[in-house]
Amino acid sequence: MAEKLFILCTHGAEDPERATIPFVMATAAQAMDVVVVLGFQANGVTLPAIGVAERIAAPNFPPLKDLVLAYREAGGEFLVCGPCVATRNLDPKKDFLEGASVVSAATFIKECMEAKNVLNY
Repeated sequence: MAEKLFILCTHGAEDPERATIPFVMATAAQAMDVVVVLGFQANGVTLPAIGVAERIAAPNFPPLKDLVLAYREAGGEFLVCGPCVATRNLDPKKDFLEGASVVSAATFIKECMEAKNVLNY
């Protein structure tokens, strides 16, 4: 059974570096055959929204849009906090990339408990 890593993202476009690093770590782990699940809370819920990654670039890192694509192509999924989505007036059915699921706190806890390690950005 493959090891599992859960990465929680809480920053969006307001902090390009903290928005990008979780995807760098996720794609590196996927390249090592680690199962990775990305979770998004607070401003992080904007990252898997359609068109957002194209506008974020952190110095000395690959473009976020390329990292998002690589993560998705490797089977990665996005778990997005329901209350955080509602606070930002995002539409769970229209505003997110394929592979995004709006979930509750219980799902985040389950993912954390099942993962060998949890990273928070």
